[in-house]
Amino acid sequence: MTTPSTAPLLQLRGINKSFGAVQVLHDVDFAAHAGEVTALVGDNGAGKSTLIKCIGGIYPIDSGAVLFDGAPVTVQSPRHAADLGIEIVYQDLALCDNLDIVQNMFLGREHKRYGMLDEPSMEHLATTTLAGLSVRTVKSVRQKVASLSGGQRQTVAIAKAVLWNSKVVILDEPTAALGVAQTRQVLDLVRRLADNGLAVVLISHNLNDVFEVADRISALYLGRSPATVRTSDVTHGQVVELITTGRYAAVANGAQS
Repeated sequence: MTTPSTAPLLQLRGINKSFGAVQVLHDVDFAAHAGEVTALVGDNGAGKSTLIKCIGGIYPIDSGAVLFDGAPVTVQSPRHAADLGIEIVYQDLALCDNLDIVQNMFLGREHKRYGMLDEPSMEHLATTTLAGLSVRTVKSVRQKVASLSGGQRQTVAIAKAVLWNSKVVILDEPTAALGVAQTRQVLDLVRRLADNGLAVVLISHNLNDVFEVADRISALYLGRSPATVRTSDVTHGQVVELITTGRYAAVANGAQS
């Protein structure tokens, strides 16, 4: 496993975000470290989606600071986030069923040579990326996405995210609606991303998945960030209490790291 650096690769300090009169995020702190999986957990309406969209440049923050690799940044758009090295795999995956794996992975970022699509280059990079992630469930990178299973689709979406020299990969409910075997494949891939040195943010309601692959757990409760804890320091019950009440004595009094 990659030894994570002590300083977070991505750090949010005191993030506030309102929509009209409704304040959704209240002084939220969050950090993601290279070589680690950080799980972002919280009930529906806790503010997870809003926070991720602020990180991804979809929503501007009202106040607070975002630091990337130690330097303050203002993420102005999804393209700017991608240029920094932040990629988000949303739950809908944003894949086109009528296109093959290569076409999906390079959609909007196609390689060209002499004014024509450079198919050999893109096919080679797609194959190399999947192989680098130890993905063995995809028979051909020229398969149409429509022919893939749920787990294979998730794998392609994750491979697409890491293809662009990303440093932070955010995964929104990557095992939702997957069977046992497909969930196993995706969780193994999530762990490999971190072991390859990326900072991985895992958004999940499945605490079994969280406890299996996450190094840290960061909770949101009603738009606030009550605690970030090391997974090894807490139990399922403590995290459930943190999610549902925003507090837990053992967590609040020193498990933050």
